[in-house]
Amino acid sequence: MSGRSKRESRASTRGKRESESRVNSARVKRERDRERETEAPSSRGSPVRVKREADEDSEPEREVRAKNGRVDSEDRRSRHCPYLDTINRSVLDFDFEKLCSISLSHINAYACLVCGKYFQGRGLKSHAYIHSVQFSHHVFLNLHTLKFYCLPDNYEIIDSSLEDITYVLKPTFTKQQIANLDKQAKLSRAYDGTTYLPGIVGLNNIKANDYANAVLQALSNVPPLRNYFLEEDNYKNIKRPPGDIMFLLVQRFGELMRKLWNPRNFKAHVSPHEMLQAVVLCSKKTFQITKQGDGVDFLSWFLNALHSALGGTKKKKKTIVTDVFQGSMRIFTKKLPHPDLPAEEKEQLLHNDEYQETMVESTFMYLTLDLPTAPLYKDEKEQLIIPQVPLFNILAKFNGITEKEYKTYKENFLKRFQLTKLPPYLIFCIKRFTKNNFFVEKNPTIVNFPITNVDLREYLSEEVQAVHKHTTYDLIANIVHDGKPSEGSYRIHVLHHGTGKWYELQDLQVTDILPQMITLSEAYIQIWKRRDNDETNQQGA
Repeated sequence: MSGRSKRESRASTRGKRESESRVNSARVKRERDRERETEAPSSRGSPVRVKREADEDSEPEREVRAKNGRVDSEDRRSRHCPYLDTINRSVLDFDFEKLCSISLSHINAYACLVCGKYFQGRGLKSHAYIHSVQFSHHVFLNLHTLKFYCLPDNYEIIDSSLEDITYVLKPTFTKQQIANLDKQAKLSRAYDGTTYLPGIVGLNNIKANDYANAVLQALSNVPPLRNYFLEEDNYKNIKRPPGDIMFLLVQRFGELMRKLWNPRNFKAHVSPHEMLQAVVLCSKKTFQITKQGDGVDFLSWFLNALHSALGGTKKKKKTIVTDVFQGSMRIFTKKLPHPDLPAEEKEQLLHNDEYQETMVESTFMYLTLDLPTAPLYKDEKEQLIIPQVPLFNILAKFNGITEKEYKTYKENFLKRFQLTKLPPYLIFCIKRFTKNNFFVEKNPTIVNFPITNVDLREYLSEEVQAVHKHTTYDLIANIVHDGKPSEGSYRIHVLHHGTGKWYELQDLQVTDILPQMITLSEAYIQIWKRRDNDETNQQGA
């Protein structure tokens, strides 16, 4: 090769190298510029990476990646979980407190849908994860978010066949469903095959809580109160002071109402465990699960606690509780001289202002009806006679004329009562128990009462009678106490509005009953519904 051709080839090689180096240096410079643009000084001067827009997937790219990549495989797993047939609905029970069966923590609790137990977490070392590996139980439900997961693979399960489980855990009602509750006579079938009427459902007696069960059953069959608590939106935004535990009572009562009226239950009874735990906590152990309590004491405390927790006050602010149950009366009080004083001195005292009759207006949630003293003598067969008294005889206490003497430690008073406002639902508490220093005595007197058409117009003052168009009441619930004062048991008769039939509930037992049989019981608490807009009674009694 000639010298000239060699020089030309070397020049061309050098030119190529220079052009390559220029391209490389330009690429390096561009990369440096790009890095400088994407670096931002932090507060300490060290560079912090800022996510570039170019790094983010655009929608079409994301779709392509989802079609071909990991997202698609996860979605396929979520929608085609192979373990759904291992779910055992017969062992699922969401009535108990939502806490881990090992750590006893409420935080992040999951229900194993194979064995029904509760476990915490779903991370690698969590109780739920260990349980899934140890026992090959794979399907879990987060009790707070209501999402389903497969463990130990740890992916979310999306399947419409699981909706019945979330509905049992958290039943919801539309306004239309609530409006139709009292028009339906349709039986529901539980998962175990038993049929039941929603609302006429047994409550589990955990140990000695039948007194509370009977009251809760009675209140669940008062339509306006029930309808208010079936819809959580009615009360979930009520503001309470920080650290207030009383609102727990409202939440648990709402949950219990929705479970009692759930048409898609897995079983034909409900356990009031969470409700009663809230009662024990909020009443500071005045009412307990393990110790028999008094139905009237519990009803009085519960209604006032609910009213207070819903933001109600004694005078001004009303709630659903006062709208349904609160009436008013006038109380006339006259002080009596001491019985041991001479007659002349008594006469003089009666002219003093201190001994003149006074009148106050007062509200009430329920009316206490006093029974006549039970006789102590026996009949010719050496059996105690059980006396009977008509309901209107013991209602005479509120006619504004009948006077009753009340004794305190120091003074005696004569009182008479006159009703001035009748509530939509009227509660009677028949005073069966008398306490003294040594024991509690029960009065077994049977009260004879009609099931329908109890007109209370004559117990209203004359000027108020014109305002009250409707004063006729029908019975809707009757709580009965059987047995001894401290050891007895409670049962309840309730009217199902949809069928017009009466049912007797005692803990888990539910039986239908003839209306005529209700009047033969030792009634303790009764709830009466006022007839409005010329309603006709549908009880057939």
